[in-house]
Amino acid sequence: MLRGLIKGDNAFVPTAVLRVAVRNGVDVAALLVTEQGRVRGDADIVFDGAPAHPSGAVLLSAGEDGTVWLETGLASVEEEITRVLVVASTQEGALRDVRGLSVEVLGPDGATVVGYEVTDAGAETAMVLAELYRRSGGWKFRAVGQGYVDGLTGLAVDHGVDVDEDPQEVLERTPTPATPPATTPAEAPAQGLRLTRDQILDMTPEQIRALALAQKQARAEAPDRAPLTAPSLPVPQPDPSAWTCGPVFKPRTVTGRDNDVITVKDLPQGPVMVELTLEGDGYTGLWPLDESNAKGRSLVSTTEKDFRGRVIASVPERGRLRLRLEASGSWQVRILPLAEARRLSKDRVESWGPDVLLHTGGTADVTFHYKGDSNFIGHLYRLAGHTDPTTLPEPGRSVVSEIGARRETLPLPEGPLLVYLSAADGPWDARLKDVQPHSSGQAADGPVKLPEPRGALGWLRRARR
Repeated sequence: MLRGLIKGDNAFVPTAVLRVAVRNGVDVAALLVTEQGRVRGDADIVFDGAPAHPSGAVLLSAGEDGTVWLETGLASVEEEITRVLVVASTQEGALRDVRGLSVEVLGPDGATVVGYEVTDAGAETAMVLAELYRRSGGWKFRAVGQGYVDGLTGLAVDHGVDVDEDPQEVLERTPTPATPPATTPAEAPAQGLRLTRDQILDMTPEQIRALALAQKQARAEAPDRAPLTAPSLPVPQPDPSAWTCGPVFKPRTVTGRDNDVITVKDLPQGPVMVELTLEGDGYTGLWPLDESNAKGRSLVSTTEKDFRGRVIASVPERGRLRLRLEASGSWQVRILPLAEARRLSKDRVESWGPDVLLHTGGTADVTFHYKGDSNFIGHLYRLAGHTDPTTLPEPGRSVVSEIGARRETLPLPEGPLLVYLSAADGPWDARLKDVQPHSSGQAADGPVKLPEPRGALGWLRRARR
């Protein structure tokens, strides 16, 4: 039994790492909002497609028996964020159909701190269940229970989420000849039309608010009139240049010393980045291990002191990545999604060692300045049209293959593409110049379509299924 609050109640909670349990079988998200009650961007939405906030303050994971967990490190929440909203939604049916809908906060010792059981849900399909908010130098928990009949879209608009799709991601829409749509969203209720969620997601926030007002007025004028079904619109198709390669997951970190076998479990299948940082000298080697513990192709082979770099490995179908490391000294290994690859731009990117770079604009020239004295080798992976997250496309030509320090400018084809610097024992920098617009119309220096920036659309589309 929860130490229950009723709707509107609040209580102080420890400023510590808390675990928030949401039950029962609903989709869960957390919105990190500012004092204005708005997210700063898609990165402030934590859901199963983007389960970790960039700050590391909020992490989402699924448990057993329909429970979803939000691990919230309140001391790590960025100063600009004043509230963490706990959101629940359904893909089918209303929240009143969910039995045992509740939110419970557990302290570092696993004991229940406070909780709230929703007993008055109605036809809503999305709800702000509760919030953690700053107060008097600490944090409090409030039982909110604010529902949205228009689902995640209405909730998103209220909290500053951009519900519009990128212009390059939407095909030109034409009305269905047999049943033409309303001239404007506001006219839909007057014509007896009920817009679908797909149509709502194609509107601007202003149009959505106008639609809500028009529907309210229409209900007041004719409360008994049954709504009709609005004509469907073509499903928006993604730009073929959108980068969808590689799984997205919470980064994993392993630390140790000297020679070791590293095992990281429960990873999604597909290509990942392995970031190795070493404090020591002598020989350093890194290899993937297969199911029979045989070494695969070498990922790292160097005698550089204090080595650091990123290489690409592949997680097998069973989700268990095993690596053999030969090293002298303390080390850290991080397993990262390709979504965290460094982005090439007109600004200088500086790094050391092997690395993975992402280019998403149009044709461009890239200037490399390598300051090492050994191999500097890089290959291209063209990602346009490659939609299988479990593989990389075949590598293309070598973009650079040199020995010793040098400065070189090379042409790049249109993105999206990865530049994999598989060998670079030394410092280097890179920058783009003469960048042309992307053929899809995307500006070279504009928003990059990675899984995280598109998180809001992925989250909102859950309501369409």
